[in-house]
Amino acid sequence: MIDYIKGTITQLTPTFLTIETGGIGYFVNVSLSSFSKLDGKHEFKLLIQELIREDSHQLYGFADSEEREIFRLLISVSGVGANTARMMLSSLTTAEIETAIMGSDVNVLKGVKGIGLKTAQRIIIDLKDKLGKHAATGEIFAFADNTRREEALSAMVMLGFAKSAVSKVLDKIVREEKNLTVEDMIKRALKNM
Repeated sequence: MIDYIKGTITQLTPTFLTIETGGIGYFVNVSLSSFSKLDGKHEFKLLIQELIREDSHQLYGFADSEEREIFRLLISVSGVGANTARMMLSSLTTAEIETAIMGSDVNVLKGVKGIGLKTAQRIIIDLKDKLGKHAATGEIFAFADNTRREEALSAMVMLGFAKSAVSKVLDKIVREEKNLTVEDMIKRALKNM
């Protein structure tokens, strides 16, 4: 199985690219999110998800591991194929998808072309626990200083905001920029509440 391809991007479009390595050009499907991260790059190490079916052998490429992980989780849901997952990653950021799933926000997922009510509900039911475990074991506690986040959370709760809502907003803020002061976190959280 192919994990990544490091080579020269010879063609790049919003839906696919060709990456050449060792004299072979690989046709790789990409999301709009990966396209925007790769635009202007010449040499790149592209993360790959290989899908082998009876009638096709397809490669899906990602600019970062977080996007590939969300893609893998999405295609594990019954009724969500690779193209639907790619459409979701083109329409929403990985953080928006995670927040929608963890917050059981069916409307955000339904806003993606090709996702109906039942599919959105199935995605939430199937992935909420998996994403919760993923967040608890790694990402949230991997931040260098979780104390500042906790102080900001306490301050916001003292101001009268709901702890769960503030927690989601702060997680998003810390994901975007890890080295904020408590005051900066509170200011940004107030703008997003």
